[in-house]
Amino acid sequence: MKNIPQKVRSKKISSRVDLTAMVSVSFLLIIFFMLVGELAKPKVMDLSLPAKDYNNESHIIGCYLHHDENRILTLLLDDKNKIITYSGLLYNPKNGPKEILYGKNGIRKELFVRNKKTLEYSAQRGKPGRGITVIIKPSKKSNFKNLVDILDEMAIAKIDTYAIVNDFSPEESELLASK
Repeated sequence: MKNIPQKVRSKKISSRVDLTAMVSVSFLLIIFFMLVGELAKPKVMDLSLPAKDYNNESHIIGCYLHHDENRILTLLLDDKNKIITYSGLLYNPKNGPKEILYGKNGIRKELFVRNKKTLEYSAQRGKPGRGITVIIKPSKKSNFKNLVDILDEMAIAKIDTYAIVNDFSPEESELLASK
């Protein structure tokens, strides 16, 4: 008898794939993208500025005249973390210009005290709830951190009415140069 070649049977391999590792990687990717998406959301503070009145030639002075001088506090921001404050208008200040520091014993304390006095003053005049109006004037020498710090101080002191103005009068420029 002759040897008849037999068919070689191939060994059947299990077609089952273990997806445990892929599921783990998928969950890690989902968690990663959820975390990155949450961290990528911008953290901002609301800021509303009054519209400029271009019909009025002196729109900055016009802005000042609409407010009671006792309610105005001006902050001049300069280099080296220097703040100069004065109340009222510079040519006729209610409180003379003084240099003050950042922090809870500096500008924050000043804002709390001035706002409390202004609220009392407004209540006596029959207009309760009207706090101070702060005019923030960053100089060209001040840095962005100082502006952010002062906006944080406005939020901490709960000052609702403030404006950022970049126009310096010649008197204010001289004041910054002298201090």
